[in-house]
Amino acid sequence: MRLARRTFLHLAVSSAAVPALTRAALAFDYPTRPVHLVVGFPPGTAPDTVARPVSEALAEKLGQQLIVDNRPGAAGNIATGFVAAATPDGYTLLLLLSTNAVNATLYKNLSFNFPRDIVPIGMIGPNTFVLVVSPSLPVKTLSDFIAYAKANPDKLYMASPGVGTTPHVCGELLRMMTGINFVHVPYSGPLMPDLLAGRVQFFFGATPEAIPYIQDGQLRALGLTGTTRLAVLPDVPAISEFVPGYEANGWVGLGAPRGTPTEVVERLNKELVTIDAEPTIKARLLALGIEAKPMAPAEFGAFIAADIKKWSTVIKFAGIEPDGNG
Repeated sequence: MRLARRTFLHLAVSSAAVPALTRAALAFDYPTRPVHLVVGFPPGTAPDTVARPVSEALAEKLGQQLIVDNRPGAAGNIATGFVAAATPDGYTLLLLLSTNAVNATLYKNLSFNFPRDIVPIGMIGPNTFVLVVSPSLPVKTLSDFIAYAKANPDKLYMASPGVGTTPHVCGELLRMMTGINFVHVPYSGPLMPDLLAGRVQFFFGATPEAIPYIQDGQLRALGLTGTTRLAVLPDVPAISEFVPGYEANGWVGLGAPRGTPTEVVERLNKELVTIDAEPTIKARLLALGIEAKPMAPAEFGAFIAADIKKWSTVIKFAGIEPDGNG
């Protein structure tokens, strides 16, 4: 049976409109069931402790349960790969970390392409790390530390929670910018006992993790990786005060699978911006070392692209190779 031209064109236009109508309906109704927020690290770790208050606040805004789904392993790549392969309907989200920007260069044979396969929703905020040293190290300032490292290249050991982690690349950026040398010691378990005992001499620690040790004198703080001082550590300078241009903040945000409807991404970003502005959430994030700093999806995407480029340069300079297959 042959269709009249007018009927055929009407059906063709109607068919083309279905996906758009479906997306619009999805955005209008979204969400109608619980949303999963996938975290690439175990419960109780720093990323997980950020995901909890954010998920609670976001659930209240969305009117649906937000389930924190921990999928640790391979420096967060297992979680990222899971979300990249998920149905792009807004019901599977990813807690994005600065680690993702490092991994984009560090791991060569992943099943996904991070900047291509994950859509940025918005930033939650940056977090500053602090360079701490064992009190047994005979240095009082960052200038002392740099001079000591140059004079004793084989005697300085830097601890980190693993190859390619933010604390690791913070140190490699300092190496690249100052010409110091040291031995990197990655840990798969707790590193603080060795640092406190002086078996390793320094570490770029997350601020909330390091503050108790700094306050009771068990560790000495020499510099912050952000460009400004922190109210909680007013006497600790930014490393950039001694090394102009140094900046190595971590950051946390939200992402979704490629193909997630724009309307859903914009709805989630809107709620994230609202959450970031709430005094109670800002205070909870600040206690975790996160300064609330929302970004629109496009702005966040450009930020991530710049971060990938920055860490790519550091990784290539330092010759960093992953300690696993990712």
